[in-house]
Amino acid sequence: QVQLVESGGGLVQAEGSLRLSCAASGSSFNTYAMGWFRQAPGKEREFVAAISRSGRMTYYGDSVQGRFIISRDSAKTTVYLRMNSLKPEDTAVYYCAAAAAGTSRQMGDYDYWGQGTQVTVSS
Repeated sequence: QVQLVESGGGLVQAEGSLRLSCAASGSSFNTYAMGWFRQAPGKEREFVAAISRSGRMTYYGDSVQGRFIISRDSAKTTVYLRMNSLKPEDTAVYYCAAAAAGTSRQMGDYDYWGQGTQVTVSS
């Protein structure tokens, strides 16, 4: 079992930055690839970023490539999402997830999910 708790969301102006955190507890953090997904009102949940167990490999959705950075800190059992150059279309609930099978862009490959944190970007 893995428990995931996101934090760091809030209201920010366009072109601003935020850093989301996802604290993991329970089973060994290093055995899970980690991912971030988001869901805007009326839209399906979409892939944002993922990072491998080692942290050496990262993957991004097309809409955030070049603006967002995913990272992980094994000592703190925390994964981060640094979001730069934010746009109003980045407004969504952001979810952290853990995958035992490895890095994936697919929601169905993730075993554990956090409760989400709201990010609102004003124009």
